[in-house]
Amino acid sequence: MKKYLKKLTVLLAVCVLFTACSGQNQNTEKKDDGKKTETKSDTVNAQISFSGSSTLAPVINKIATDFIEKHTTWDKVDSSLPKENITIFVSSGGSGAGVKAVLDKVANFGMLARDIKDSEKEKIKDLESYTLGLDALCICVNPDNNILKAKNGNLTKEEIIKIFSGEYKTWKQVDPSLPDEEIVVVTRDLGGGAHEVFQKKIMKDVKVREDAIQAPSMGALVSKIIENKNAIGYASYGITNQNKGKLIPMKVDNVEPTEENILNNSYYISRPLIIMKSGKLTATEKVFVDLLQSEEGKKVIKSMGFIPSK
Repeated sequence: MKKYLKKLTVLLAVCVLFTACSGQNQNTEKKDDGKKTETKSDTVNAQISFSGSSTLAPVINKIATDFIEKHTTWDKVDSSLPKENITIFVSSGGSGAGVKAVLDKVANFGMLARDIKDSEKEKIKDLESYTLGLDALCICVNPDNNILKAKNGNLTKEEIIKIFSGEYKTWKQVDPSLPDEEIVVVTRDLGGGAHEVFQKKIMKDVKVREDAIQAPSMGALVSKIIENKNAIGYASYGITNQNKGKLIPMKVDNVEPTEENILNNSYYISRPLIIMKSGKLTATEKVFVDLLQSEEGKKVIKSMGFIPSK
């Protein structure tokens, strides 16, 4: 942001914070003494906060950053809105954390990379949700892993279950032509939406091996696969697209994870990208949600490797 700080107009702008800032919400601001007081307006909030999915967070962050740099203050978006700096906080911690942030009223929006559970729908008063796009989990390996050649880039669902459960401990057990080297299984942490989707659609009642590496974010999971030729993990379709050539998605039961196959559900390890909140949108929230669902927003979603909603 250094080049913007040189300009007086942007000295008034507020950056999007892609760090844990969940302590602020639409109705409160923090004084020097640490106590919270109500803002001037309960219907128009200059600050909007998002918390949750580490897969969706970079998408919201990118759209928010561009939005702030373009407009700076809300009145430049719409003259009926207040002349206040646009502030959009984005923090990641998993889909479950996003739901909890909304329930605890520490974030305006929760970000989910999975369906909203019935139990969550019951707890959240006046639930509103917006589907921004579609993602999938790709079973990915390092480009130097010889399984790509030995298995023609394909794994059956049964083989995936045996690998992730620990029944297969070495690559030689997957295929006799492979080296007798330990399989390194990488998963998302248990609070991530990805883990829940993978468990539901692949593992069912079979548990993932206890010594699997639990990555704190999808980006960290992908990094583990890139770093280790014996690693295998389920990576976001969008993030896999962002790292083409650095990790390779396997076919599952001879079905490739392509946009067409994800949309027609022949590649079935898919998941929605959702934002949700409690109660109706405020005027400023509506402006930003409309942007997320606009053609401009969809272009960003697609450019980051995901499938935007129609």
